[in-house]
Amino acid sequence: MSDLLASDVITPDAGKTPLLSLPDVSILKAAPMTRLSLRLREAAIPAAGEAFGAKLPVTPLGAETSAKRVALWMGPDEWTLLAPEDELQAVFDGIEDKLDGQPHSLTDISHRSEALIVSGPKASWLLNTGIFIDFSLEKFPVGTVTRTIFHKSPVMIWRTGEDTFVVEAWISFMDYVAGILVESAEELAAA
Repeated sequence: MSDLLASDVITPDAGKTPLLSLPDVSILKAAPMTRLSLRLREAAIPAAGEAFGAKLPVTPLGAETSAKRVALWMGPDEWTLLAPEDELQAVFDGIEDKLDGQPHSLTDISHRSEALIVSGPKASWLLNTGIFIDFSLEKFPVGTVTRTIFHKSPVMIWRTGEDTFVVEAWISFMDYVAGILVESAEELAAA
């Protein structure tokens, strides 16, 4: 399992046992975190990034990280912002104050989604059991983020290391996503 994570915001949940721990792949629940959905116009991007504490990526599929902050590109005018769970109000208020008078939408989505950390030499193989994306480092380098479908569930995939991915899904789909990942990994172990 790789210990390389892009930020200390995405960490394993210390209160949870690993969902799976095999020599070639592991699946850990990520600790709860602040999640905000931000939509705004191009002119407000620098101010929002300054208020958040990490630049907002403007390159499709991009991510920007700083100490305890992650900004993920979700579309031409949409970002998911991640921060420590206990900093929700401070982050929210800071962005709202900085963007006062500018058209934008900032929504707390912290309780909508959960994340898994999938890591190990077979992590991309495991994700490919339900996602038809080329996860080679050349095509999906570290830092790349995308929304896609895992089997029948919408997910967000973010590569945080050579063999480490964050898989985020809505809470109502997470048992399904985690269950299929564990089942597929157990088939790998049996092979």
